[in-house]
Amino acid sequence: MIKTTIQAELPPELTARALTFVQEGWASDFNELLADALRRFLESHSARVTESMVMDDVQWGLHGHD
Repeated sequence: MIKTTIQAELPPELTARALTFVQEGWASDFNELLADALRRFLESHSARVTESMVMDDVQWGLHGHD
């Protein structure tokens, strides 16, 4: 598998929490944890899901159903 190296700035508290997860064995290393987090984010924010949420908001805005 070809991999891409990225550079990111993370808040210290987020970095600390992520490193704790690695130290506790929830991920084999920091890279795996970040890749899994990004994968889950992208899966849960697919274009179809996003479009559906926007359409729900538009319908609510047009009709005001609570």
